[in-house]
Amino acid sequence: MEDEGIVKRLKVIVKEHGGQLALAGAIGVDQGFISKVINKKQEVSYYLIRKLCFQLKYSPEWLILGTGEKHINKAESPKLITEIQMMRTELDILHARMRAFEMEIKELKDGHPADQQKAG
Repeated sequence: MEDEGIVKRLKVIVKEHGGQLALAGAIGVDQGFISKVINKKQEVSYYLIRKLCFQLKYSPEWLILGTGEKHINKAESPKLITEIQMMRTELDILHARMRAFEMEIKELKDGHPADQQKAG
């Protein structure tokens, strides 16, 4: 996921809520957590996105993609957040599979250690 845009929108939310400490208090997280995300010392987590969307009614579409209305009053927003989380999980699984395939390809190119032992 592209965190740059989300961090930019998180800064807007921080400003709207009167600073990191006030925002942290509003959603029940540590101010240091928000600071780390804003300063890109920690990835944007779905835990934070979920809190901002459920508790402060920010639109997941606006927060994640930068499109649509900033705030939501729709009943389907929890469903949308769940769908986004499921897609993220699927994406993580695909990345893990890609890494495994890349390792297999590298082993094939370099010669598998077990094959070399049989040959020797």
